[in-house]
Amino acid sequence: MDSESAKIEVHTAQPISKILSQKVVDYARKGLDGAANTKRAYQTDLKYYRSWCAETNQVEMPATAATLAAYVSHLADTHKWASINRKLSAIRKLHELNNLDLPTKDRAFRAVMEGIKRTNGVRQKQAPAFKMKELKNILRGIDTTTNAGLRDKCLILLGFAGAYRRSELVSLNIEDVHFSDDGAIISLSKSKTNQYGEAEEKAFFFSPEADFCPIRTLKNWISRLDNATGPLFVRVRKGDKITDERLNDMTVYETVKKYFGERYSAHSLRASFITIAKINGADDSEIMRQSKHKTSLMIQRYTRIEDIKEHNAATKLGL
Repeated sequence: MDSESAKIEVHTAQPISKILSQKVVDYARKGLDGAANTKRAYQTDLKYYRSWCAETNQVEMPATAATLAAYVSHLADTHKWASINRKLSAIRKLHELNNLDLPTKDRAFRAVMEGIKRTNGVRQKQAPAFKMKELKNILRGIDTTTNAGLRDKCLILLGFAGAYRRSELVSLNIEDVHFSDDGAIISLSKSKTNQYGEAEEKAFFFSPEADFCPIRTLKNWISRLDNATGPLFVRVRKGDKITDERLNDMTVYETVKKYFGERYSAHSLRASFITIAKINGADDSEIMRQSKHKTSLMIQRYTRIEDIKEHNAATKLGL
């Protein structure tokens, strides 16, 4: 949120020093702001909202129920249900930062939202999962004699074996990796579901096939980096030169599309881990230990089993 529109008022019973008062404001802002990726998405959504308000002569803040109803009706022509709700979340956050309420409980507004839901549906487009055979064929084809190729292979293998989100992958540091005789433990300080920096670790193991081994690939990649600390995944410039510049999450998105094709996205790495693990007999608690999901319901949502014959209880009836 930009500082111009995010003014937090903190009222106290007794006078306090200016320094302490500013600390209270700063902590309050951090409590309301949310994760960095969410903030970037909200900023984009608010820019869109402000533009619409300017074009339609609406007051952006405080928004009335009538303004919100008109805005979501406008969005419904081109946006999916999830996108509409995210844009509403951005407007709600803007109002919260200014100590204002958003009238989303207004009966007329809720009727409009129900109408949009019934008309357009709520199904989200999901990132497809790839099969293990497909993954292995792609890994075999990556030229790891180049720095760019080795980095990409390591990025794909770690993203898949660790069920990482793309923002988590690019936030990893070299010092987060701790090798052992049976593999490695990688620590993650913060993630989408871990906003408070609690210890969050993922385990990686040696593969009997060297071409598909996340540990061997990770060791090879780290050996090409000059530093013992700093970003794990960095840019490779022209001439195959390794830099100190951390990758951004869009690079993960582009890397997956480069090797897997346009129908896949960075989220396919995470979805494929869950789907393949599920097909191979892993229970939800085992998957959640790596994916860091909080509930089995999320595992069910992430499981992409398109073939109705796979993982079907009808094969276990004893007929």
